[in-house]
Amino acid sequence: MTETVDLSALSAQHSGTPGLVGHLARPEGAGPWPGVVVVFEAMGADAVNLRLNERMAAAGYLALMPDLYTGRKAIRCMVPTMRQLARGHGPAFADIEAARQWLLCEPSCTGKVGVIGFCMGGGFALVLAGQGRFDAAAANYGQLPAELDQAMEGACPVVASYGGRDKPYRANAAKLEAALRRAGVAHDVKLYPNAGHSFLSDAENVPRALAPIMRRITGFGPEPESAAHAWRRIEAFFGEHLAAE
Repeated sequence: MTETVDLSALSAQHSGTPGLVGHLARPEGAGPWPGVVVVFEAMGADAVNLRLNERMAAAGYLALMPDLYTGRKAIRCMVPTMRQLARGHGPAFADIEAARQWLLCEPSCTGKVGVIGFCMGGGFALVLAGQGRFDAAAANYGQLPAELDQAMEGACPVVASYGGRDKPYRANAAKLEAALRRAGVAHDVKLYPNAGHSFLSDAENVPRALAPIMRRITGFGPEPESAAHAWRRIEAFFGEHLAAE
C-alpha cells in the first residue's frame, strides 16, 4: 500500500517544488527499516513507477518517491527537470533532499538512507552519490555526470545496471565502472546484453506513438530475466551497505 505524505515544508526550506508530496510505501511487519528515496523515470509518478517504489518496500525498505512533478503534467516537466540534472542543482534536487530529510526524521527509519533511480532518476542517483548525503546509491540506465571522475570522487557505494540493447546508454556501464574503480568506491556495475532501457519496469509506459521508435533505438521495455537478476544484485548491495549493522 502507498500513502501520500506532505513534503512541502521541507522542500520550501531549499526552494523546491511548492506543495511537494511524496509517495510512501512501507514494508510489512515491524520496523524500523532503512530508508530509500526512489527517483522516478521521466514519465513521472505513474502506475509503473509507483510499482517500482512498492518493489523497494517489498524488499524491506521504507521507500519514499518525491513527486518532482507535483501539480504539473509530466510532458511539461521532463525537459526542465533534465536540465536541472545536467546542471547538478535546482528544485528537483531540493525535492529529493526533502524526501531524505523526511525519512531521517521518521521514527520507523533506522537513520540509514539510500537512493535508487530509474532512467532520468538513475542520472540523479549518480550525481547524488557523490554529494555525501546518502549511504548507498542504485543507478539504473542513467546518464553519467559530465565530469564523471570528479563526481565519483568520495561517492557512496554504487550499484548500477544498464542494457546492452540501449544504444544511447550501453557504453555508460564500462565508463562508470572504470571511474568508480579509479575513485576506490565500492561498486557493482553490470551490462545486461539482452536488456534495453527501462528493463526493470514491469510494463511499457511511454506514449503509444513513441513506443516503436523507443524500442528501435533503446530496446525499451521489460526484460524479466535480466530484471530479476538486477533486483537480486540491488537487494544484496543495499543489504550490505544499508541494512547491515
